[in-house]
Amino acid sequence: MGFGSIIAAMISVATILMASYVCSKGGFYMTDVLAGSVIEMQENKNEMVKTEIEIKGVSTDRVDILVSLQNTGSTKIGDFTYMDVIVTYQNESGNMKTVWVPYQESEILSRNRWTKANIVPDLINPGVFDPGEKMEVHIRLDSSDPIGNSSVNWLMITVPNGAKASRYFSG
Repeated sequence: MGFGSIIAAMISVATILMASYVCSKGGFYMTDVLAGSVIEMQENKNEMVKTEIEIKGVSTDRVDILVSLQNTGSTKIGDFTYMDVIVTYQNESGNMKTVWVPYQESEILSRNRWTKANIVPDLINPGVFDPGEKMEVHIRLDSSDPIGNSSVNWLMITVPNGAKASRYFSG
């Protein structure tokens, strides 16, 4: 009878040790995943701090908007498909419209699309928006719902890592 209680105690101790091992292994794994996420978040935040764009000028003919954009940061921007352009404008009937305008590669624009018209000077990395360069952004809205003659129009351009620039413009 005494030997059975020793075996039961050894099984209990082994079960407790196994459970604590599994729990500590899971805890270490969770801590490692969390630390990796924090490091990745900090790297993204660092890149966002180094990225800065500035809207130098906006002109429109009520359907097409031409935006002069300058890269004033220290990060190059190359993947334009992940850039967001949002335009809020007052149409001819006085209603406010907000349009998300996706990127289009070709120079012949469809409605509610944007493209890069040119980058100046584009000597170092052709086709990439490098620090110090200016880029012309051509935005085409829907011609059936053009911008009215108003000064309550606004646009925002956001680069892939989250840095953004916005500006009011007249119609």
